[in-house]
Amino acid sequence: MGILTLGIESSCDETACAVIEDGRIVRASMIASSADLQSQYGGVVPELASRMHVEAIVPCLQETMRQADVSYDDIDAVCVTKGPGLVGALLVGVSAAKAICEVKKKPLVGVNHMAGHIAANYLTDPTWEPPFLCLVVSGGHSEILLVKDYDDLSLICATRDDAAGEAFDKIARVIGLGYPGGPKLDRESKNGDPHAFSFPSPRIVDSLDFSFSGIKTAALNTINQVRSKGGEINVSDFAASYQEAICSILIDRLNQAIKLTGMKKICLAGGVSANSCLRKKIEELAHKTHATLCLPKMSYCTDNAAMIASAGYYEFMRGVRDELDMNAYPSLDWSESYGN
Repeated sequence: MGILTLGIESSCDETACAVIEDGRIVRASMIASSADLQSQYGGVVPELASRMHVEAIVPCLQETMRQADVSYDDIDAVCVTKGPGLVGALLVGVSAAKAICEVKKKPLVGVNHMAGHIAANYLTDPTWEPPFLCLVVSGGHSEILLVKDYDDLSLICATRDDAAGEAFDKIARVIGLGYPGGPKLDRESKNGDPHAFSFPSPRIVDSLDFSFSGIKTAALNTINQVRSKGGEINVSDFAASYQEAICSILIDRLNQAIKLTGMKKICLAGGVSANSCLRKKIEELAHKTHATLCLPKMSYCTDNAAMIASAGYYEFMRGVRDELDMNAYPSLDWSESYGN
């Protein structure tokens, strides 16, 4: 038996636990989601999410250990998301991890949630390893990182305002698709014309940074103009056009990052990596630039604990150990985890 890491993830509305061997082999992975309940309120209610985590964490841990056919004595390290995320939700997972470590005298490893998303690629392709460029796209993040090594990440560019996932969610709600907006907008777009509406493609001088506030405002203005004249938006066409515009911006910056760094290994990470338009466009980019591509399995795109256990494994192997007074950090950024 190799090195076993127990992963715990509770940063938003999924309570997840997993046991991973040697950072790559999934022994067990469980997710208890409150997304259906949250959808009744049009989005995640932090207090409700925290309560659901409290109810789900122990059963989720028990079932994960049963499926992995291991005991806590077999676990080499407990890896838990320490941020970023909803502070109340994070604290449930962090508290559970610290309790296990205290009782079983196991090492505690706090994991940056976004580093976990990058590690989803290691679970998808056991041969995938640094160096590579990673386009990280989620509800709170839009970044391109040069992953030089497991513990050496450099930020190439980030969003100046809204993240792409947030821009998807906001417009999905406005056009009546509800929560979770990104996946619903993606499904709706399959029946639409991606060229029916036009949107701006903002550029920042001397920077690859993203900016999605302008395109979101343009979309809202278009909707209001049509409705003020008594018209109705063709939801499928609008979804397809809006998605096309945002994904084109993301891929354009990734293409520029490839030229800037000369790196010909690329991958996706984050919840929006499940978006069909984005996956198609990055496949086209990889073909055009002769780059090697890794796309995370759909089951590893959304929040899960397998990716946390995987990322935590590499932290554990390089000697990272957290004390039992470790806190949850809702605004944790890359520099606090990797120093660059």
